Amino acid sequence: MAAILQSLERTLLAGVALLIVIILIVGAATGSFIKLTDPAWWAFFMRWLHVLSGVMWIGLLWYLNFVQIPTVPKIEPAEHRAAVSKYIAPNVLFWFRYGALATVVTGLILGHQMGYFPNALIFKSNPAIGIGMWLALIMAFNVWFIIWPNQKKALGLVEVPADQKPKAARIAMLTSRVNTLLSIPMLYCMVAQQNGGL
Repeated sequence: MAAILQSLERTLLAGVALLIVIILIVGAATGSFIKLTDPAWWAFFMRWLHVLSGVMWIGLLWYLNFVQIPTVPKIEPAEHRAAVSKYIAPNVLFWFRYGALATVVTGLILGHQMGYFPNALIFKSNPAIGIGMWLALIMAFNVWFIIWPNQKKALGLVEVPADQKPKAARIAMLTSRVNTLLSIPMLYCMVAQQNGGL
């Protein structure tokens, strides 16, 4: 077991294998097996991918805001902070960006499968999901076009004069806080969509 858990790839494969075993056991116990020709199953599968992607994205957003941003300035001696900015932050930001992208893409596909995209975006159907979709699109825009370009400057991944780095870091942090603020109503709207919360 330790050999599996020491590798992220093997851990993820084991998680998928465990999921398959659970699906087979539940299917055998209930007589309800997955029907790959059933559009409802594909909509469910896309919703699962959407939730999985969203957990990655919002989990890292909250990690950045609840853990990394408040903790890094407290690291002493200050030279040790470079380990975060050189190794951890770029990796976090990679998964953060692509988690956002995957969440938006799977959400749009799911909306199409469920029949509420694009009407939800213009509030012709399902206002809760429409509001949630707009909030998610704004947040994804912020990730790709404000946070990431400024983080590249702040982390020294692109060359900028030294005096621009603190300004870029502040813009990235404030925009990340905007996304944290928006994530609260966005998640509510996404859950309310199928549970009657609005």
